[in-house]
Amino acid sequence: MITPHADDQPVAPTPLAVPKGSSTVLRIVLGAQLRRLRDHRGITLEEAGKAIRASHSKVSRMELGRVSFRIRDVADLLTLYGVTSEDERAPLLSLVEKANLTGWWHNYNDVLPNWFETYVGLEESATGIRNYEVQFVPGLLQSEGYARAVVQLGFPSASREELDRRVRLRMARQRLLRGSAPPHLWAVLDEAVLRRPLGGVQVMCEQIDHILTALELPNVTVQIVPFSVGGHAAAGGPFSILRFAQPDLPDVVYLEQLTSAVYLEKRDDVDSYLEVMERLCIEAEPVTRTREILLGIREELSRKR
Repeated sequence: MITPHADDQPVAPTPLAVPKGSSTVLRIVLGAQLRRLRDHRGITLEEAGKAIRASHSKVSRMELGRVSFRIRDVADLLTLYGVTSEDERAPLLSLVEKANLTGWWHNYNDVLPNWFETYVGLEESATGIRNYEVQFVPGLLQSEGYARAVVQLGFPSASREELDRRVRLRMARQRLLRGSAPPHLWAVLDEAVLRRPLGGVQVMCEQIDHILTALELPNVTVQIVPFSVGGHAAAGGPFSILRFAQPDLPDVVYLEQLTSAVYLEKRDDVDSYLEVMERLCIEAEPVTRTREILLGIREELSRKR
């Protein structure tokens, strides 16, 4: 049993009106609260694990929002951390149920790898999404035909049914941009993304039309980095930065690999990518030229039909 020092004063949880967001984000918010309370009491992961009859690694995963929560475990941890007032416990305990709800994307578990499921959950709750792409149009801006060509490239042996489900998942994600409180999507595309006729000329023309339609939304911004720039700030490849309204949730940098992904949230890492993104936006053609550039490339492609 952990006995706190006599001069320890319980730290109250951050005032928490149950935040809105996907279950992914709510788990991270709840985990961050529990980590802060544990750190303040000077309690180790091993000690917290014993209190809930679990390993220290489970407590660590809880604090990172990577596993579901049990009300009993959270209640026992709050007691261990000195949070005994019902007024303070109630918001956190009520958050457990919401954090355990499954999102719409769980219907696609057969084609959604765990490492990308996290991204979809974060994307669902982001207030801002910034993408830099060097090879493909970002998923949130892909037309159905273009998405099918991308999926076929990545999964050449997939059945027709699997291809259809992967494309439907990508199209379902795009509802986010037209929701009641959509994020601001700011995409910076290398010119090569638009010049590479993935799926054929017709598919690429339809894709450009799709981007032009998306630009009519007030929450969508697209810039293009022309070939004339030569080398540029993001020589390392594509990345995304997600920003959230929740104070307990830092910006997250997402780096996708062939069969996995990396999520960066340390302040120094995020700041480095934010700096690169800002430089890219300066090097890219201004937003006011995006439509003109897209129409010009589309006209060139049309002549090749």
